[in-house]
Amino acid sequence: MKKIIVAGIGPGSPDDITPAVINAVKEADAVVGYKYYFQFITPYLKPGCECIDTGMKHERERAEQAFQLAEEGKTVVVISSGDAGIYGMAPLIYEMKRERGSDLEVHSLPGISAFQKAASLLGAPVGHDFCVISLSDLMTPWEVIERRIKAAAVGDFVTAVYNPKSHGRYWQLYRLKEIFLSEGRSGNTPVGYVRQAGRAEQEVTVTSLANFDPEEVDMFTIILIGNSQSYNWDGTFITPRGYYRESADAPQKEKKGALIMMESFRTIASELKRQDYPLDHKWALLHAIHTTADFDMENILHTDKNAVSTLYNIIRDGKLNTIVTDVTMVTSGIRKGALQRLGIEAKCYLGDPRVAEMAESLGITRTQAGIRLAVEEHPDALFAFGNAPTALMELCDLIRKGKAHPAGIIAAPVGFVHVKESKHMVKPFTDIPKIIVEGRKGGSNLAATLCNAILTFDDAEQLKPGRDL
Repeated sequence: MKKIIVAGIGPGSPDDITPAVINAVKEADAVVGYKYYFQFITPYLKPGCECIDTGMKHERERAEQAFQLAEEGKTVVVISSGDAGIYGMAPLIYEMKRERGSDLEVHSLPGISAFQKAASLLGAPVGHDFCVISLSDLMTPWEVIERRIKAAAVGDFVTAVYNPKSHGRYWQLYRLKEIFLSEGRSGNTPVGYVRQAGRAEQEVTVTSLANFDPEEVDMFTIILIGNSQSYNWDGTFITPRGYYRESADAPQKEKKGALIMMESFRTIASELKRQDYPLDHKWALLHAIHTTADFDMENILHTDKNAVSTLYNIIRDGKLNTIVTDVTMVTSGIRKGALQRLGIEAKCYLGDPRVAEMAESLGITRTQAGIRLAVEEHPDALFAFGNAPTALMELCDLIRKGKAHPAGIIAAPVGFVHVKESKHMVKPFTDIPKIIVEGRKGGSNLAATLCNAILTFDDAEQLKPGRDL
């Protein structure tokens, strides 16, 4: 009948072959395909049907053979595993029809793809927007593949990975994992992989992105990487569609504001000049840029080694219960939910009636007076400065006199007079964890967000900055 039918026979189980494909195979005068796949369709072949194998990696020859047979008047079925239109024979057959100027009828019958089969075995990982990427660079330059990987990671797509590895391609999957993590995908993101989906040798595994080991994968494996909303529930990989978004007990649901903030952080992370910052510094940096929209923070934000994590651990362990700020605007910007959750009090002494009296009697600024009072009552507090360089200079003087022993210092006063000097003055205290915004830049909002970075450091690895909003 001079017809070519391109048919996807599914991933490998007879139960996964569609009735339409079975009927097409029953009518075929010839079946063209890779010999391994004939075992799945042999029971349906009519007597006398030719089975033609052109071998692995001979797809073009296979297509040419199909056209030759069809031009002899035969009904030819070209079989592919999975869906013939997904990394299968369908595109090649249609392109060859165009190239030859052929008037043959060509029909394509869909099949269950390998990633669909793998998804069903893992649970429900593709419940929302997803993409499919092949790591094979036989037909596509690696530079193009890497751009697609980055786009999938930044776009927060659930991502299915075909051709993850071969004898000659051993490093590409490691690079994919590195890109996803560097572009902000949490280490807790579920990853599922299925080897020989639908076949007797089938193996199903659910792990996390951080724990995913590319050495456990071979060329017969399909990998699925979750998005920011995906979760592992009792060994089942689920990506919610959103039907239970309003349910109070729905796992890992985020409020709208938190989702926007998470997306902002992913955007910032993708645009950083460096991708190898230590998590401790990166978490503070992301907060600083998010608050100011100023990527110069990469150049001017200084954090002592492990300053953020050290201060968070002190707070978590109950050894620090007070944050002292130079002005009330800093106090207002510190998340109340975080303070309550961790049992911390944020205080500013400017409103204390003793401050005005002390400032007037001693001829000092009100912020200086506020710091003096704060040190008398809370010498071991975390001190955060976002406005007044004189207050920061006052604290430095009290430290040198042995009257103050801060758990940590956030030095982010803003302005033109004594601002740089105040920040230089705090640097010699090497035993005190410090976060410093170098130069003239700073501000109350910046000091507050750096406090918030400390209070939420346990969310840094998952890149979920919206807690307590």
